[in-house]
Amino acid sequence: MSIEIDLPPGQPAAEGRGLAVDHDRGAALTIGIVNNMPDSALLGTERQFTRLLAAGAGTRRIRVRYACLDGIVRGDAVARHMDGRYWSLAALTASAPDALIVTGTEPKAGHVEDEPYWSSLCDLLEYADGHLPTSLWSCLAAHAAVWRLDRVPRIRLAEKRSGVFEHAGQSGHALLKGLPEVVLTPHSRWNEIRLPDLVGAGYEMLTSSADNGADLFAKQSRSLLVFCQGHPEYLADTLLREFRRDVGRFLAGERATYPAEPEGYFGPAARAALDGFAERARAAPASTRLADFPFDLALASATHRWAAAAEAFYGNWLGLVESLKRR
Repeated sequence: MSIEIDLPPGQPAAEGRGLAVDHDRGAALTIGIVNNMPDSALLGTERQFTRLLAAGAGTRRIRVRYACLDGIVRGDAVARHMDGRYWSLAALTASAPDALIVTGTEPKAGHVEDEPYWSSLCDLLEYADGHLPTSLWSCLAAHAAVWRLDRVPRIRLAEKRSGVFEHAGQSGHALLKGLPEVVLTPHSRWNEIRLPDLVGAGYEMLTSSADNGADLFAKQSRSLLVFCQGHPEYLADTLLREFRRDVGRFLAGERATYPAEPEGYFGPAARAALDGFAERARAAPASTRLADFPFDLALASATHRWAAAAEAFYGNWLGLVESLKRR
């Protein structure tokens, strides 16, 4: 197995930016990762998806091309990182990858059609469905795609859904081969697409639960469209870092309520320490320091329990990409 970061045409490989790609050295699967996460999470998201592709690749060679939807404003530091490393969507689609992964981002508007990247996402969805054998849409990108395709609405939740949730397999789909009967997946979202709405619109449910609803689902359109409402790519500490970020927003007065602790994620000792910090923060947010947040204690109990299932799922998806490429 090898992972190659394929830089845009005309860009020389440089240390820390990408690998020199030998396009003649055997067959490789080229996966475009359209990374739309905000600046604070962009590099982490690169690592998460690249690690998961590497873990699921087996003996396959994987060539990764990064891109981003048009309409997402970037700060100077992240723009410099992306310059010469990220493909424009025009260049990416002109030199077609074998498959696409499209990430979500933090919602800014009340409706997906009001997001600044909406037009760009619609164009990308049309391209992927019409020209690629399969594509994978994550979190908000999944919400936007099913709205565009079938007018299945996303519903605003009363509280953020955050935690590690159990889901059962609902079909004998090839993407579930080797996965356990109960699949753990992290979720982190303010909105959801409801399971009955998806089923009614003809989507095949892969994994779901009565409490958390739809997790993985798919639809055979002109191509196979695969959707993740959760985040199997997350690392062990990702939910913890998001939780600490949201706590910091509360302490800074940027949100009115203290965030709910991620469900099914921390051990008893970590929960006790986090509850104690929450009590102090709610009582006196102005005098509570984020530096005192019990990060290390919480991190010690934040195990990567979903990793094996996530790697199996991505391995199955890459196997599907490979088989479709050969047709």
